[in-house]
Amino acid sequence: MEITKDIKYIGVNDHDIDLFEGQYPVPNGMSYNSYIIEDERIAILDTVDARFTDLWLDNIKATLKGKAPDYLVVHHMEPDHSANILNFARLYPNAVIVSSAKAFAMMKNFFGTDFADRRICVSDGSTLSLGKHCLSFVTAPMVHWPEVIVSYDSLDKVLFSADAFGKFGALDHEEDWACEARRYYIGIVGKYGVQVQNLLKKATALDIKAICPLHGPALKDNISYYVELYNTWSSYNSEEEGITIAYTSVYGNTKKAVLKLSKLLKARGIEKVSVFDLARCDMTKAVEDAFRYSKLVLATTTYNADIFPFMKEFIHHLTERNFQNRTVALIENGSWAPIAAKTMRSMLEQSKNISFTAQSVKINSALNSESEAQLEALADELCGTACACTKTEQKTTFSCNVCGYVYQGDTLPEDFVCPICKRGAKDFTKNA
Repeated sequence: MEITKDIKYIGVNDHDIDLFEGQYPVPNGMSYNSYIIEDERIAILDTVDARFTDLWLDNIKATLKGKAPDYLVVHHMEPDHSANILNFARLYPNAVIVSSAKAFAMMKNFFGTDFADRRICVSDGSTLSLGKHCLSFVTAPMVHWPEVIVSYDSLDKVLFSADAFGKFGALDHEEDWACEARRYYIGIVGKYGVQVQNLLKKATALDIKAICPLHGPALKDNISYYVELYNTWSSYNSEEEGITIAYTSVYGNTKKAVLKLSKLLKARGIEKVSVFDLARCDMTKAVEDAFRYSKLVLATTTYNADIFPFMKEFIHHLTERNFQNRTVALIENGSWAPIAAKTMRSMLEQSKNISFTAQSVKINSALNSESEAQLEALADELCGTACACTKTEQKTTFSCNVCGYVYQGDTLPEDFVCPICKRGAKDFTKNA
């Protein structure tokens, strides 16, 4: 597959995998992307998962037709991209490994060697000339590992973006890019919005004609569309107006309330209402839609003096990915001493810019005239005919100028040390 005249795709498709990273369902498989730049000197960009060693090495040989590569550029050290570094190094003993200092430290852990006698260590501003083609390197810490680099080919104007701009799905399965790219981004990179924003600032200064990620298709048309989506996702703003309803129901009564609310919303003209039974759905899709739409309704039961386990897990998925800038409504059910609404609210209190609707819904075992009236009022408020919301206080944060780590708190301790890059408080900047 040609990306450009000199840049070829040599990656592989994986249709055997069921869960990516052991947790994300991938019914349409995955791709592990690798590329060749052929010039006066030849560079291989990244390797593939260990289960595809022979196929990948065969792809290299078939593309190069007897020529030997000069470099292996390693953008990211997760094993689905780095597993074959040692196999490559053994097959091509004269090739030089190009990567970041942190990546070479990880290679020592993975392979027992950091290739000290055959390596080039790159950082921000480093370049690698291949002849006509020249790769410029940019560090991208915590997008989504600390060692990550991206590179830019100034001749063909191609950005090799590591895991950024990737998606679930094998390349031989055609589907809409945004849906599985969104689910991939939010699940895997979503926690690191500040770091992605830092990378986007660097990327937007480049004239990019194509983006080559480590998963999913090369992106060649309408680059601004993909960049703008990444800007929206990484700034934690909603992508579009709509309402996600996530619920758990033990005996069906909470479900009845949720289905009634969904009908009320659609009757009021809300076209985009997505409903998820958290005990039965692909939870990663529920998380995806919670980040996609502007409003979220959480409905669950009091359970063991807490909330139902699937709802608790769902909220954890949201908060660990820095869920923010949304309107949230709460529906609770309990036959005695209901505390679900209070518990869900407390779990979201550390999230920034969460507006809770003034109207909540309290169900005592089953819907009655009082709780049905509350549902009507909540539907009105969510549709904008009532607009009294209570907002959580915005939290103060500080960002590390070196790696992008975000510290949350009113003040940054003078003796604070970044847990990622080990820099001190003087290297942090207070966020506006």
